[in-house]
Amino acid sequence: MTDIEIARNVDMLPIEKVAKKLNIKKSELELYGKYKAKVNLAYGKKQGKLVLVTAINPTSAGEGKTTISIGLADALARLKKKVCLALREPSLGPVFGVKGGATGGGFAQVVPMEDINLHFTGDFHAITAANNLLASYIDNHIYHGNKLNIDKDKIVFSRCLDINDRTLRKVEIGLSDRSQAVRRDNFVITAASEVMAILCLSENLEDLKVRLGNILVAFTTSGEPVYAKDLKVHDAMAILLKDAIKPNLVQTLEHTPALIHGGPFANIAHGCNSIIATKLAMTHSEYTVTEAGFGADLGAEKFLDTKCRLAKIVPNAVVLVATIKALKLHGGVVEKTLNEENVDAVKLGCENLARHINNIKNVYHLPVVVAINKYNSDTTAEIEIVKEVVSSFNAVAIVADVYNHGGNGAKELAKEVIRLCNQDNSCFEYCYELNDTIKNKIYTIATKIYGAKLVNFSEKALKNIEEIEKLNQDKLPIIIAKTQYSISDNQALIGAPKDFEINISEVQLRRGAGFIVAIAGNMLLMPGLSKNPAGEKMLIRSAENNISIEGLF
Repeated sequence: MTDIEIARNVDMLPIEKVAKKLNIKKSELELYGKYKAKVNLAYGKKQGKLVLVTAINPTSAGEGKTTISIGLADALARLKKKVCLALREPSLGPVFGVKGGATGGGFAQVVPMEDINLHFTGDFHAITAANNLLASYIDNHIYHGNKLNIDKDKIVFSRCLDINDRTLRKVEIGLSDRSQAVRRDNFVITAASEVMAILCLSENLEDLKVRLGNILVAFTTSGEPVYAKDLKVHDAMAILLKDAIKPNLVQTLEHTPALIHGGPFANIAHGCNSIIATKLAMTHSEYTVTEAGFGADLGAEKFLDTKCRLAKIVPNAVVLVATIKALKLHGGVVEKTLNEENVDAVKLGCENLARHINNIKNVYHLPVVVAINKYNSDTTAEIEIVKEVVSSFNAVAIVADVYNHGGNGAKELAKEVIRLCNQDNSCFEYCYELNDTIKNKIYTIATKIYGAKLVNFSEKALKNIEEIEKLNQDKLPIIIAKTQYSISDNQALIGAPKDFEINISEVQLRRGAGFIVAIAGNMLLMPGLSKNPAGEKMLIRSAENNISIEGLF
């Protein structure tokens, strides 16, 4: 059966009953139909165990990180643990682009999958609207006399859209009867916007408003910074986000509660769901299973060095997801031979896995278990090689088949996670110190996490750093935007490359969000569509108004 057929053959619980599993009252829900709800409730001081799910560098074969996260949560529930998922919301860009949906697969899904993958509760639209409201205020201010003396060539805030559209990377706006208002602009995808990051890193509505006001939008003709609060727009932006800031409650196919909220990408943003949703899950459950986007060099690093600092949380255990097929690709095989046994390629590909294990255990000092997301083509010899490599790090690799068996396919993994969660995680360390210089922080991430030998900064990046230092904003966390396909900034360097250099082309201040973005290599903040986008496979069927969307997810 397809994912959508599996989902349709499972009866969902009314969302009030799902909320009851977390001791959340019906009066604390704002219903969006029968199976979705906003949770209108602040998190408390109680914190259960936190499990972070991450992965090796992704490949065209897929790793199934979200699927494992969902299956693991279901397995913990089957072991009579009170558990809640805390995941990101899918972006329409990948849904209609290359990846398709982001709600898991097989018997490890969150539902209603079609709603979640598409408009869901409208959070992305609200973020897009708030972002573009600020953008319109900037140009409107210039149009009506420019009292703040904004230099239109030094506007640093971009418009956004939740669709992959490469033609919007560079645009010209203001083509009206006032030619002095014409300027060049660009769009980023909504998942990469600062407003998305702010929503996900805010503690509450008041914090959200303050952060929105602190967005750096431009510089004046004399070089002074201009913030969103100077345009008196941050209150209106917060109003647009008053519902979007509330976490969304749904369920897995096995009726495990799932809070899905916020959706920054990990390759071009910080890659974690909202602090509010994570802390709410930790308040109302014994175990919270959350994930960080893409490979551990991106998602896990940003989760640990940025989100954990701001939220003052630390994972009790880390699950590192890999597949035999992905390891083969990192070992240099071609896709058409993936179903053939190749122990040597798996062993070579394990160098990428080993790099991530080493970072989690020896840089961050956190306990880790490797989850081998099972395919039918996996052989015993290939699996044994992975277990052998992992054991050399004093860790274990466990096969999980949640796609075919749901929570039952991850019980052994869940037992190991429980064991790890009961260990002491007080040895946790960040990768870098906030008080270090911007250049040194970037260098530390590149050398300690990626394994680079050198970091090169363009003239533009050095000038950007100088401007940030003049604003006294250099003591913030670093978000490196780079390709997800390699641990380097060159997606062609698979496996575990050595002696490579990281090239920083631009550095951007995200004062509202509270971090600095360093763009590595040829990284674009607005993706394009492929030659044959996933949306081409979309098919809508309607039978007595029971609409079915097939083929897309």
